[in-house]
Amino acid sequence: MTHQTIIQDIKKGKHSPVYLLQGEEPFFIDQIDEAIEQNVLTEAEKAFNLTISYGKETDVRTVIDLASKYPMMSEKQVVIIREAQELKKIEELASYLKSPVKSTILVLCHKYKKIDGRTQFAKLCATNGVVFESKCVPDYQIGEWIGNCLKDHNIATTPEVQTLLAETLGNDLTKINNEIEKIKLNLPAGEKLDRNLIEKY
Repeated sequence: MTHQTIIQDIKKGKHSPVYLLQGEEPFFIDQIDEAIEQNVLTEAEKAFNLTISYGKETDVRTVIDLASKYPMMSEKQVVIIREAQELKKIEELASYLKSPVKSTILVLCHKYKKIDGRTQFAKLCATNGVVFESKCVPDYQIGEWIGNCLKDHNIATTPEVQTLLAETLGNDLTKINNEIEKIKLNLPAGEKLDRNLIEKY
């Protein structure tokens, strides 16, 4: 399952009670995290039903307590644990994952490394939710990835420009995406992105 597929499902209202987002590339994890934060709850519902914590600042017991609550004036509540790789004894969440609360969406953003899929914790995440592995884009595919990103932003360009952007920006997907968004804001409607515009922006 790709990150685009997961995001499309979220926007369509197809939610899982648990999302384990793990792997070396933080960009795709952040994209799914943002899609859940922005699309599951209305702005009014977020006040009581959106909790965002960081692995280093919380513990498993607190996460279980948060996830076990029921929403207030909403069908769903969202609990997002960012930097979940810093959450000590994360595998002890297995006790909650055996029977996750259906009105809770628990999101675990476990960056830069992958959890051992043989553990009970990982197996329960896969059984009762969505497990996504965020892999780095190989350097030789960065140009193609940039091309797809430009296409997603409705920016017309050429393979030469994609190569130039790859050479200029490197392989940091977050940086690349931010620069493309900056280009989109400054690019006149209907104008094709060329070398001169890249040098300008």
